[in-house]
Amino acid sequence: MGKLPEGVYAELDERLGPVDATLRARYPGGRGRRQPVHTVYVPAGRVRQGLVDEWGAAALRTLTEHPPLPFAAELSDRVTAKLRREPIEDLRIDFEDGYGVRDDDTEDAAARSAVAALREGPVPPFLGLRIKSLEAATRHRAVRTLDTFLEAYLGAFATVPDTFVVTLPKVSAPEQVDAMVLLCARLERAYGLPAGALRFEVQVETPAAVLGADGTATVARLITAGGRRLSALHYGTYDYSAACGVAAAQQSLAHPVADHAKAVMQVAVAGTGVLLSDGSTNVLPVGDTEAVQAAWRLHAGLVRRSLAAGFYQGWDLHPAQLPTRFAATYAFFRDGAAAAADRLAAYLQRRAGGVLDEPATARALAGFLLRGLDCGALDPAEVGFARETLEAL
Repeated sequence: MGKLPEGVYAELDERLGPVDATLRARYPGGRGRRQPVHTVYVPAGRVRQGLVDEWGAAALRTLTEHPPLPFAAELSDRVTAKLRREPIEDLRIDFEDGYGVRDDDTEDAAARSAVAALREGPVPPFLGLRIKSLEAATRHRAVRTLDTFLEAYLGAFATVPDTFVVTLPKVSAPEQVDAMVLLCARLERAYGLPAGALRFEVQVETPAAVLGADGTATVARLITAGGRRLSALHYGTYDYSAACGVAAAQQSLAHPVADHAKAVMQVAVAGTGVLLSDGSTNVLPVGDTEAVQAAWRLHAGLVRRSLAAGFYQGWDLHPAQLPTRFAATYAFFRDGAAAAADRLAAYLQRRAGGVLDEPATARALAGFLLRGLDCGALDPAEVGFARETLEAL
């Protein structure tokens, strides 16, 4: 039994108890919810009834007008079905860069008009709005827009779903996140919403959001400040690259400054339950067939690259980007599904194989298959496990 006195166990428990509690609070693991594969940003002035269906129809029309299809033939039916059924997974009504600066009456009217369009439907599974930043120049307008939108939205829908989120752009300091937490609480009180009903995501698009003047990783402090209200971090491709001095022609999701920022973000969110999203490409599939095909190849490659890096969500800015978003995503999960299912089966059956997987890898394998199911890349029969089994892992 050894010679160590029993009191040592209690001594260690007492010494490490506070650390245990801190780790449990900071790193609760995944929050058990579906993550959309993309966020579609649409300027508030362009949000109208039938927008979701319009985007799906436009994407299908581009496929017809500019063949060949930008994906393997075996994905054709699956992708076209997705474009008819659910072309937009996550819609963000944009009052920031995509909308610009308008007078107060015009922006107020746009907030109310966007809600009216949502009321007529259809509404995608995930929804939100991007307000202006909480920097001094736009702070009051940002708060007023959110207040106006919520007043109209709650008048139309009575409550906000748990898939509703507010995007906070151009965050540079934890104090801005503290202020957003306070604003959410004040809005909940004003509208009689349950505490915690309003959540937000932070856009990482300034160097100060990654590395602070004191040499610390600001992004980790943003997560602490946001607490359970912070749902995700989104990388802002062009603002961040420009602030780092990257020439316009070289700005890309694949540039080294982007990879560095996203690597810091990824480490900061690991285990916290906060989701990650990559940014966008501004090379749009428009013009003649040659131009469309070139933009499709670029977009598909960037989507695949992000997925391989562990960024399962990104931004889309144009309907013609939807085919490559879903095609690249579906190909990624379908290419890896059989191997993931075999490895998971070997792990659960304690079967020896060419790869010796540990519990953490088993969780990753189950998560991979769940993501494939959620986005439509995989059918339940193809996975080989009950969803409950995957979720339990």
